Amino acid sequence: MRHRNIHIRKYIFVFVLAMLGFTTACEEEFLEPEAKSFYTPENVLTDAEGMRALLFQAMNTLRAEFYGDGMPLITENVFSEVAVEGTTDKSGPAQDLNLLILPDANLNSSNTNRIGWYWDEFYEAIKYTNVVVSRLDDAEYDSEEEKNEVLGLAYFYRSYFYYRLVHQFGDVPAVMEEITQPKLDFTSTTREAILEKIKSDLEFAVNAVPPNSNRGEVSKEAVLHLLTKVNLAVGDFDAAIATASQVINGGNYALMTDRFGVDASDPTKNLIWDLHRPENKSIPENTEAILNVVSRLGFDGKGPTTSMMRQAVPLWWRFINTPNGANGMSDSPNAEINQVVEFGRGIGRNRGTPYSTKFIWTDDTDLRHTYPNWMRMEDLVYNAPSLKDAGNPFYGENLQLYAEDGVTILCSDTIRNWYDWPHYKLYIPDPEAVRPAGGDSDWYIFRLAETYLLRAEAYVWKGDLSSAAADVNIIRRRAEAAELTAADMNIGTILDERARELYYEEPRNTELTRMALIFAQTGATAYNGKAYNMGNFHEENFWYDRIMESTAFYNQGVITIHGDEYTMSPYHSLYPIPATAINANTQGVINQNLGYPGAQNNVEPRTSIE
Repeated sequence: MRHRNIHIRKYIFVFVLAMLGFTTACEEEFLEPEAKSFYTPENVLTDAEGMRALLFQAMNTLRAEFYGDGMPLITENVFSEVAVEGTTDKSGPAQDLNLLILPDANLNSSNTNRIGWYWDEFYEAIKYTNVVVSRLDDAEYDSEEEKNEVLGLAYFYRSYFYYRLVHQFGDVPAVMEEITQPKLDFTSTTREAILEKIKSDLEFAVNAVPPNSNRGEVSKEAVLHLLTKVNLAVGDFDAAIATASQVINGGNYALMTDRFGVDASDPTKNLIWDLHRPENKSIPENTEAILNVVSRLGFDGKGPTTSMMRQAVPLWWRFINTPNGANGMSDSPNAEINQVVEFGRGIGRNRGTPYSTKFIWTDDTDLRHTYPNWMRMEDLVYNAPSLKDAGNPFYGENLQLYAEDGVTILCSDTIRNWYDWPHYKLYIPDPEAVRPAGGDSDWYIFRLAETYLLRAEAYVWKGDLSSAAADVNIIRRRAEAAELTAADMNIGTILDERARELYYEEPRNTELTRMALIFAQTGATAYNGKAYNMGNFHEENFWYDRIMESTAFYNQGVITIHGDEYTMSPYHSLYPIPATAINANTQGVINQNLGYPGAQNNVEPRTSIE
């Protein structure tokens, strides 16, 4: 389908002009009518390729979550148990959440958080999908099947963004059609109603979107994967098992179990390394990749690089001394021991917690947590050229955290400078940077390993723990980890395995909140012995208890070197609705989530979608 991508890209510039012109027309409709521009939606949305080009903008939004400095995905990680904001030399980053996470705060900056990005950009992407849905009949198609495929693709993207929004913000406005004039009377619709709507849309899309597309395009299996998540969210666990099984047993995808790709002949590497090489993610040989976003050096319109080595690798190149008190580290690319090219010039913004870097790793054979896939600070060496010049005996020796007295810490900030990380996943060569930050790479959105874990989760909710263990063990055997038993299975076990397998891939907050809402909706008793309900979700929920039991940050009063304490409350399980959206909606009410200022103005949300 390479020709399709070429045709789509040639429409993109046209669509940017068309949509800009369309927006301006809405804002200036009081002016005298003007002759239509050649680049109007009516003149561009004339066939399937034109429609696909507009949906390509939705794919761009999906892609943007994973790229750039302070990428939005970091916010998803920070609002969970797998990571905290590690920028410790200033106030503003999302650390003291009780103080900083407010509806009128700066909610869209790499220096604070990207909550506002999710609100703005996901609704912008929904706008594109709604234009396609509303204007579907205005275009000509080669067949009814082609028309249905376009509609199915629009439903997939719209459903993806609403799935994310309702698990980030709860009840939100349900905009399901093109808006052609200024609208200031939005109202909130319940999460449950939106989920039922997108479940129905995805069930249509399953039969409309063809299977096994190029990795950068949406396939039937990608639709089924998303539908599995929605089925879980609405509590239809049998349906979740069925849709996941269609992907797993469909014959078009299979878990990778043999070496493959660019480094397949390198005996120092292994399958886990192969699975996450940039060159391997989208090749036909990779039968595990269900849906990827594409971003490569020289790729037309690729946008920012991954920047992952900058964001998620510790700031190892400064503020670490040798046991005899000398500066031990250098980020110089000219250093004889050049560690900056191998590991990147990290700044520790996405700081892995002890939960994700230590507590969940109880198996010494797990390839995901063994050298050279996994890096410990002690695997690095003192490489400052000044050490060699001075004849310091620690030059080239492995790092150590404590001095010989066993008490004195040899780095200035253990939050930002000292933690372990998954090198196999974050190492993205960056040939255009002297001090690499993380270069271009395709990135997994859905892969089959997660499909197995989604099915395992559904089995846990149903109480079929033997089937859950079988699915989890398929993933663990591939990693050469010890198998688990049915007695080990609970939602905590599923979350642990997701953290091992899907770190820096999954939107962790979204999935953790989804599970917390299932507990509250069903009243099921969690592994911690507690039962939850929706009546006081903002005051007590599984999301908060899970983070408090595991992070060793929010639960222990940790204070940064700048003096900011890591704090969190149960109501942070849902992000605040940005005040700008609420205040601009002068003729309607968008509800604020309970716990945040403004919630006192809430009204009853809509419970159905026309």
